[in-house]
Amino acid sequence: MPAHRSGVPYDAHAFEPFAVAVDLAVFTVREGGLHVLLIRRGEEPYLGGWALPGGFVRPDESADEAARRELAEETGLSVRTAAGLHLEQLRTYSEPGRDPRMRVVSVAYAALVPDLPEPRSGGDAAHAQWMPAGAERALAFDHSRILADARRRVGARIEYSCLATSFCPPEFTLGELQQVYETVWGTALDRPNFRRKVLASPGFLEPVPGAARLTGGRGKPAALYRAGPATALHPPLLRPEGRPA
Repeated sequence: MPAHRSGVPYDAHAFEPFAVAVDLAVFTVREGGLHVLLIRRGEEPYLGGWALPGGFVRPDESADEAARRELAEETGLSVRTAAGLHLEQLRTYSEPGRDPRMRVVSVAYAALVPDLPEPRSGGDAAHAQWMPAGAERALAFDHSRILADARRRVGARIEYSCLATSFCPPEFTLGELQQVYETVWGTALDRPNFRRKVLASPGFLEPVPGAARLTGGRGKPAALYRAGPATALHPPLLRPEGRPA
């Protein structure tokens, strides 16, 4: 039996075992609004209730690997494609009574994805769908709290980082990028001012040479851009003061 540095023998049986899980707050912009991926649970606890996708961490994988696996399973994407999507650790939720089955510590993640096809259900989910953020009812476990924390994180992160492009297809217009900011922040932005700030930020965007897209208006086709090499915005693109997040 191994011993602590103090010389006292370490007894693993003296500690109650618990499970480690991952929960995912997966956001996308579709139909002009911010949507979150939710599942309807197909088993107890909370049978029939809505929850964030997720699952238990397997013995042979890390929390990050489990989150990538769950993201692929719930979105219907291949593991390789899911690996290219933005996924970041949010925080750990460890309150003793958060899961009625047993002690479960959850590592929560926020994922930002472009508009994807309708999701497929897997694991303990009976149904999965994109739901407008803010329109969801009370979620199972402590998932309402996780979702609220994740939404605040995303709103703050796109002020200082280039993560807003994670919501866009590989090539996008400035209008599509502006819609991302307006959707996440819940406020309208001045188009000329937005364009000036975005194009003045070094490494934020790269123009796609010779490419343009019709936008439905009477003007000329809009130029296309792709995400640049930068990861941070200098200066930051701050949301209008006094506006809701």
